Amino acid sequence: MLSRRHLLAAPGALAASAATTPAPTLPDKANFRVQQFETCLNNGRWHPLSNGARQAAEQYQEYKQRGIWDRSGLWAPTNPNSHSGSQVETKRLFAQLINASPDEIAFVQSTTAGENLVVRALGLPAKGANIVTDGLHFEGSLYLYDALRQQGQDVRIVKPRDWRIDLKDLERVIDKNTRLVAVSLISYINGFQHDLKQLCDLAHSRGALVYADIIQAAGAMPVDVKASGVDFAATASYKWLMGDFGLGFLYAKKASLAKLERPVYSYRQLSGFSNHMFPYDAPAPNHVQWKQLDNAAGYFEQGTLANAVSETLAYSLNYIHRLGVDQIHQHSQSLIARLRREVPRLGHALVTPESSRGPLVTFELKDPASIQAKLNRAKVDVTVSDHRMRVSPSVYNDQADIDRLLEALAS
Repeated sequence: MLSRRHLLAAPGALAASAATTPAPTLPDKANFRVQQFETCLNNGRWHPLSNGARQAAEQYQEYKQRGIWDRSGLWAPTNPNSHSGSQVETKRLFAQLINASPDEIAFVQSTTAGENLVVRALGLPAKGANIVTDGLHFEGSLYLYDALRQQGQDVRIVKPRDWRIDLKDLERVIDKNTRLVAVSLISYINGFQHDLKQLCDLAHSRGALVYADIIQAAGAMPVDVKASGVDFAATASYKWLMGDFGLGFLYAKKASLAKLERPVYSYRQLSGFSNHMFPYDAPAPNHVQWKQLDNAAGYFEQGTLANAVSETLAYSLNYIHRLGVDQIHQHSQSLIARLRREVPRLGHALVTPESSRGPLVTFELKDPASIQAKLNRAKVDVTVSDHRMRVSPSVYNDQADIDRLLEALAS
């Protein structure tokens, strides 16, 4: 049973212990249970929870069952109901992961929520402006921009050629009236990887800002928002950040904030608030007074957060930092390199460009129903959709997992 002292210290405690224990070696099967149930090579869909992340969430749930029975600790840094505790640590760890400042990070519900907030903050839809995106961007994003097109917004979608987006095709449609260029750094469809630095240089030279969906990159490969120059980037936490649904991050370059309209209003955007209309309130010229945060949170954060997910992330982000993103990336690429060589020999053409080095690889399927049946029999989990098979290995996978996939395909 957890003691009173343990309960008060529990939120964030697992993350702290994770930061001080030796880094595991890869593949790390000891921290995951998923292999007891299946051969999971589908981490680009959602990442199975680690043992440590589950324990962090369970400690938070234990705390929540007890209520706030020690009000002296209500605003203590370890209290997950305050704006401190794991939320501060989680934001700091994510900022460090993508080479940003914590002030440039806002909590959002999801990647899509972050992209919608950016669009609204840029005053879109707007006459005289245009938006540029491409056909390998996320389907929910293409829905967003096509809906804006139906409202009269000039939206320019660059189509893929040979499963990639050519920068020259983007150059033809980005002009002085382009307000936003929106792309996925790594395409969820086939792993195509934009050269984000080149794209940002092009867009900025014509006065446009750039948004990148980094959900298929952050945590699985190096992402440096400063080096790329990207203005906005968003991700959820349930894929490569090894968190869960309901909490993500929006990066907004500090220099870009002055160009935005505030899209939403929330108490989380304030550093101070006071009433001046009740007994004992100090007199003031207005009924309320408040001070707004001049950072990403001050523009974009809304309402309460998924605290259990924040606790999970405080552990998982520490775990990712301990492993090292370079090592995680190198490990997945060693598995993907073998898939690139051997799956086409089984009759399934590679549709991920050779130059792309994201955490997933995609192949064409002539008979997806037959392939899915083979995979089901072997209990091998990948994404099969639209005559394509997407494979996305992670930190707990090894060459034996690749063997099982190849054997199932060849059966």
